[in-house]
Amino acid sequence: MPNRLLDLPSLDLLRSFVAVGRRMSITLAAQDLCLTQSALSRQVQALEAALGYPLLVRGYRSIEFTGEGRRLFRSADAMLEQLGEVIDALRPGEGRQAVTINASIGVTALWLLPRLNAFQQAAPGVDVRVAASNRFADLEREQIDMAIRYCREEDAPAGALRLFDEALVAVAHPSLGVQAIEQQLREQTLLEFDDASRPWLQWPAWLRAAGAGRGKPRSVLRFNQYDQVVQAALAGQGVALGRLPLVRDLLAQGRLALASKQPAAASDYAYWLHTRAALSPNARIVRDWIIAQAGAPQA
Repeated sequence: MPNRLLDLPSLDLLRSFVAVGRRMSITLAAQDLCLTQSALSRQVQALEAALGYPLLVRGYRSIEFTGEGRRLFRSADAMLEQLGEVIDALRPGEGRQAVTINASIGVTALWLLPRLNAFQQAAPGVDVRVAASNRFADLEREQIDMAIRYCREEDAPAGALRLFDEALVAVAHPSLGVQAIEQQLREQTLLEFDDASRPWLQWPAWLRAAGAGRGKPRSVLRFNQYDQVVQAALAGQGVALGRLPLVRDLLAQGRLALASKQPAAASDYAYWLHTRAALSPNARIVRDWIIAQAGAPQA
């Protein structure tokens, strides 16, 4: 039997690769890891050399996964995230227990984090730990107090509370002046969420419903995390499919604008709040705050 431990590349190299994959940017990933860009580039190149195949396609001011790189990222990202959560759970306590919230990376970045500052000011005695991950965590086994799930009603955990429904709208930076993307495709770049497991969040399905399924955009930029799609839209790089619960505040602030006259496309997916069976008093405070922020009726 082969010794797989000896065959595995260095954890440092995998961590560097995952950091780049999460950001799809050497510059931003280097900042996350407190490394120089050149040092991070060398680590990714060392991983490619150890594996014997390229992981990234490097272009002018852009990078993309190779087929092997995408497959390795999806597996390594989930494993490193789970490892980090376990290490955090095992770390000796440093005083009062934090309330842990689990949500996807997109929901965390676009909905949860912008609201946390107001919560901290309103409840300074409650410590919060955010565990962002695109996998469904086991709340009891991993000692997570609550999670915001994105799924169909039939797949929602027993007892979960529906926070808000999913709906899709085309959005872009106001400076682009896009009024009807279904009629202006040839002039615009589409920002695509590169997740084949969720085709309802991708442009082909939306364009077919809008009667523009045969149209071709000027170009397409693809991102492996949904929050990257929205950040690219905020930077004026193209038109995105906005998940209305996650971009509503950005629309209200005028940072994004509707880029179509099509009504919001409804979905059978929704966002659900799932909590552990027994919650501490502080965890109940956080739960009630999330419900209030979502405008959902309290169970």
